Amino acid sequence: MQLTDENKTYIDSLSVEALLDRVRFAPIGDPWFKGETGTYWMKRLAELRNANNGAYVAASKRMGHDQ
Repeated sequence: MQLTDENKTYIDSLSVEALLDRVRFAPIGDPWFKGETGTYWMKRLAELRNANNGAYVAASKRMGHDQ
């Protein structure tokens, strides 16, 4: 999917938990994870993880990563 200003604004508005949840539970082939938009989504998630790894780990555990 092409990265539009609207898509970028939406992605930037999401919390680390919301970004991670969508990555984990989106259906295969979800257009949000294709092309420029997918690349930006993962870049944003990495930025938030690197800024506060504790929040990332906590979100992951709430979603059942450790189960």
